[in-house]
Amino acid sequence: MDRSATNGTEVAMTRPGRVPGYVPFVNAIARPLLAAGFPLGFNGLLTIRGRKSGLPRTTPVAIIDVSGRRWVWAPWGEVHWVRNLRAAGRATITVRGREEAVSATELDPTQRVQFFRDALGPLARNIPLGVWFIRIADGVDLDRPVQAAEGRPVFELHPLR
Repeated sequence: MDRSATNGTEVAMTRPGRVPGYVPFVNAIARPLLAAGFPLGFNGLLTIRGRKSGLPRTTPVAIIDVSGRRWVWAPWGEVHWVRNLRAAGRATITVRGREEAVSATELDPTQRVQFFRDALGPLARNIPLGVWFIRIADGVDLDRPVQAAEGRPVFELHPLR
């Protein structure tokens, strides 16, 4: 996040996320596999109505499920799916061929730190090479949850009834 001074006060300015070059290639492979129900770890599909076009937009994301609660997080910040989910407030997730309509609540900065410290961190530590993978693939150091939470939106997902 960029910070700039305005009248002596610091204002946080949101900047679009920069997705690493390998992500579109990986997504092009993962999207049809996930749509066919192929299990790819924690990954599923997130379909959200586009905030400008109104058309459904689908992207692969990690759906973190811990103790019956589910979250999605954006390792690269303010990417399009984040802005679409924020605007729509709801989405459809597809995991192993099963679709579910969900509402999404964006976590505030304190809640994001708790997510990285109390949910994602312990989950990754229980998976061989999990912390290493998140550090290398997503550029996130789970041993530093305050820094991990900076500029990385997180949404908790709730089933729509």
